[in-house]
Amino acid sequence: MASSSRHGPEHQSGPQRRSLLRTQTAGNLGENIFDSEVVPSSLVEIAPILRVANEVESSNPRVAYLCRFYAFEKAHRLDPTSSGRGVRQFKTALLQRLERENDPTLKGRVKQSDAREMQSFYQHYYKKYIQALQNAADKADRAQLTKAYQTAAVLFEVLKAVNLTQSLEVDQSILETHNKVEEKTKIYVPYNILPLDPDSANQAIMRYPEIQASVLALRNTRGLPWPKEHVKKPNEDLLDWLQAMFGFQKDNVANQREHLILLLANVHIRQFPKPDQQPKA
Repeated sequence: MASSSRHGPEHQSGPQRRSLLRTQTAGNLGENIFDSEVVPSSLVEIAPILRVANEVESSNPRVAYLCRFYAFEKAHRLDPTSSGRGVRQFKTALLQRLERENDPTLKGRVKQSDAREMQSFYQHYYKKYIQALQNAADKADRAQLTKAYQTAAVLFEVLKAVNLTQSLEVDQSILETHNKVEEKTKIYVPYNILPLDPDSANQAIMRYPEIQASVLALRNTRGLPWPKEHVKKPNEDLLDWLQAMFGFQKDNVANQREHLILLLANVHIRQFPKPDQQPKA
């Protein structure tokens, strides 16, 4: 991020900007790559940042601009020589867009600095989207809440970068909010069919007796010898034990957990096809 309040690449110092521009080629490219958020394979890490930029564009164009500028900087760190396939063209198009949008978005900025603008928007986003979804009576839309946590995590990443550039410490209230977001982000992980986090017990699919019985069966780890250094977590199951003992990959374990629960549930429902025959959990 630039050190002045004018954060566009055109306001970088002369040598710094020339260094950035040397990695680019001339020519105008279409902006459909930003609409579709398709990025070169070597820059896949910036795709979530560009998604967030598109998401917040309508409510705060300056924050969207800062997200894209941070994505450009990150892309430059990932591939400084633009040697990856399609990277040079992608960075050229993104740089050109940033140069066009800096002044208009700067004029529309509400706060006195980009750092304050980011902090204000982060708090606004948390209250309007995350807290509102959390306070919903049924908490039914888990997908929206998961997406909101992911967006908040990206906004905080950009916020930290802007504050660092302007030599400002992040407000304590922002840090406390981020800690809550980070904690929930670890829980609300992607899943295929079964949301198995503690907050998803009220989801419709998790209320089926056969699913509940299968989950409880899998969580029966009594008598198993855990490694001495293992820190136990709530709701650990047999697959957690296998992972701790044999080092299976986390994502692979998560997928196999869903498959196994569904297989057990299928066997369970065949044995007890009528609701009144279901054993009590």
